[in-house]
Amino acid sequence: MTTPTAPPAAKAPPLQGLRVLDLATLFAGPLAAMMLGDFGADVVKVEHPRKPDPSRGHGPAKDGVGLWWKVLGRNKRTVTLDLSTPGGRDALLRLAADADVIVENFRPGTLERWGLGWDELSTVNPRLVLARVTGFGQFGPYAHRPGFGTLAEAMSGFAAITGEPDGPPTLPPFGLADSVAALATAYAVMTALAARTMTGHGQVVDMAIIEPMLSVIGPHPLWYDQLGYVQPRTGNRSRNNAPRNTYRTSDGSWVAVSTSAQSIAERVMRLVDRAELIDEPWFADGTGRAAHADVLDEAVGSWIARHTRDEAMAAFEKAEAAIAPVYDVRDVLADPQYQALGTVTEVPDPELGPIRMQNVLFRLSETPGGIRWAGRPHGADTDEVLTAAGLTPAEIGALRAQGAV
Repeated sequence: MTTPTAPPAAKAPPLQGLRVLDLATLFAGPLAAMMLGDFGADVVKVEHPRKPDPSRGHGPAKDGVGLWWKVLGRNKRTVTLDLSTPGGRDALLRLAADADVIVENFRPGTLERWGLGWDELSTVNPRLVLARVTGFGQFGPYAHRPGFGTLAEAMSGFAAITGEPDGPPTLPPFGLADSVAALATAYAVMTALAARTMTGHGQVVDMAIIEPMLSVIGPHPLWYDQLGYVQPRTGNRSRNNAPRNTYRTSDGSWVAVSTSAQSIAERVMRLVDRAELIDEPWFADGTGRAAHADVLDEAVGSWIARHTRDEAMAAFEKAEAAIAPVYDVRDVLADPQYQALGTVTEVPDPELGPIRMQNVLFRLSETPGGIRWAGRPHGADTDEVLTAAGLTPAEIGALRAQGAV
């Protein structure tokens, strides 16, 4: 099977020529590599010959083909190597010699045990950037624990502030921490590559999944440090402004309202015929409004409950107040704004035919990214990639006989 090709673009994507080896499994590392591939990097996904990336089996499948992998593996060529074998190790070093980036998420010490640590990798390629994505980082008392995004969502404080006040801490029903860590890893890799242009040599990126989640939940450490304040669970409400909640419409739909700006809060009160609340002393700032969320939620909620979703949306938009429908995936696919942006795009796939998935993460006006192909079968490009690295057919055959590929 040959690697599929995309129609020629008007301009080369910005990361064309960047060579990435994706040794990671499941989500954070592979998603970061996917993001690099979306903008033109040549990403080679390295999987164990007999134990493919578990994401191939996560979630629903069609005709035996895992659908999650079609997204996570897009724009990647796939090879198999058992890195724990001498042959697999040597082949990986051959690939690393010409790579710019390696992304891995083995427990700390695993690559070193295989003779593939930073000393060996940087010896064959001093310009290499090695991104190490683990639950807890490369050192510290928890470094050798198995780590997943769920643990980061718990340990970062995210779960503690999520959910209803009288309910349990709540975990998201999707890979939030892994996704945030992937964004951070892609950013870290590009930062290291920018540094390489100045220093001429690569370096190690140590990404602990517990840390990006802590960054995105806001100034909680500072609040505690300066005020001893620990944010409780508030459901859909905010301690910083009100009204801010989800409200049910007369036709059984839901909408979300936000009033982070004072002017928006005042417009909402006029719209729902409760302008007298604007004159209350506590209405003058977000903290005061949040302390009276019961009053404001009743005012907004009762008005919205008397209108359909379309009526509420139209009225809020006319008043220049902030509102959004609460969507499920069916609504997302039908929404005209998402359609205008091309947020979900159709990708041809030789296994499943045309499939729809999220498009690249952002738009560049001059050098846009793109999806050249969806996730490829396990090991589909092994011979092609190893041949390009200088291995002869006899050497590849010997590796296959040893079980190294």
